[in-house]
Amino acid sequence: MKMLQDDKLHEECAVYGASVSNGEAAGITYNALLAMQHRGQEGAGIAVARGHALVCHKARGLVSEVFPKEVMEELPASNLAVGHVRYYTTGANTINNVQPFVTEYLTGRIATVHNGNVTNVDKIRKNLEYLGVDFEATSDTEIISALIAYKTMRGGDLVEGVIDATSQLVGAFSLIVLTGDQRLIAVRDPNGYRPLCIGRNEYGMVVASETCALDSCGFQFVRDVEPGEVVVIENGEITFSEVCLKSDSQGLCVFEFVYFARPDSVIDGQSVYEARINMGKILAREHPVEADVVCGAPDSGLDAAMGYALESGLPYVTGFVKNRYIGRSFIFPSQAQRENAVKMKMNPLRSTLEGKRVVLVDDSIVRGTTSALVIQNLRNAGATEVHVRISSPPFLHSCYYGTDVASEENLIANQISLEEIREKIGADSLGYISIEGLKEACGNCRLPFCTGCFNGEYSTKKEQ
Repeated sequence: MKMLQDDKLHEECAVYGASVSNGEAAGITYNALLAMQHRGQEGAGIAVARGHALVCHKARGLVSEVFPKEVMEELPASNLAVGHVRYYTTGANTINNVQPFVTEYLTGRIATVHNGNVTNVDKIRKNLEYLGVDFEATSDTEIISALIAYKTMRGGDLVEGVIDATSQLVGAFSLIVLTGDQRLIAVRDPNGYRPLCIGRNEYGMVVASETCALDSCGFQFVRDVEPGEVVVIENGEITFSEVCLKSDSQGLCVFEFVYFARPDSVIDGQSVYEARINMGKILAREHPVEADVVCGAPDSGLDAAMGYALESGLPYVTGFVKNRYIGRSFIFPSQAQRENAVKMKMNPLRSTLEGKRVVLVDDSIVRGTTSALVIQNLRNAGATEVHVRISSPPFLHSCYYGTDVASEENLIANQISLEEIREKIGADSLGYISIEGLKEACGNCRLPFCTGCFNGEYSTKKEQ
């Protein structure tokens, strides 16, 4: 039996940390993880501080599955917590690789959560194994946590240990460390690949991958963690903040705006919603077409479709009704059922499509596994023409910073021409936004972008 494989990139995970005074750190973290469930559906975990001890619960599954009421009631009241949701890109999808990772060493203990991929992790692991460190999992987060513990034991100061350890990491990482001495330590890699922000309310401070997790828990956005910055929070206040990690280049992953992030988040000064509207407007200018209506592929294509409609003057319509009750592991035992899976999850609305020339806006075509089925379903619903517009450039190169495409052989745009893609998916026309257009759409972002998956120009090189 096979599961439906989405023709989408999947981001590795989301992180959250809370330092509050009301004893509700676990509940706050639970709500925040629910808000960021879109960043990972394979596993979830929360660690809380109880005195100098750290109590951790984690498991495979969605947040609501991992933390039913009885589990939440068993977690001790605490002012400190870290949490994580995971989509695995490195390390097997096993319970051993679910975060947080609790590491005990001679002088203390830490719980670490991490978002991203460290590209020199194999070298670090070998060095630590040579020094006698044993590992139970295959996740780079366990290795990072062990490295922090090792550096701390050698130097004696935990913050310096975190700085020393993270200065050796190459790649993408936003991480939060919960310490046994009642602190949160947050670090963002010097390139700024992955987002990280700080929020505040009357009870304390939190750190999160996205601002939507601040909003959902009643925290006001304070600021983004800067690339290379180390932030220490104690008793709900920042006691240390300094850019300690340096890089010659910076590059936020532009897919945060295209697909990964929730539209109600703001990342490094740029509204995700506004960026997607702008993508659609620029798409309409770069790839106009005679058509009758515009619709978007749920959910991340909807805002770009609205932008395309606004710029082109074409009516925006609801093209699909999404079935939100089919689980992430919905299994299709036969080929016929697998072919109908897209329609079961995303059914075309015949009344808006029949007899119409349709512009279908989507965020990306990665593997090309579902686009043809979507287009065929539109035609079955009565669409006379289907013109596909994509709000990201062609995905040509694999990414080793935290997405699930390791081989360029899996990327349809790397293997065949754009005209061949159009023929393969059955579209009447196909247009991708340009790299320049994408950058323009996200023009309010304070950081430059990593566009390596489009042009092969990464901010760092993967260590062999």
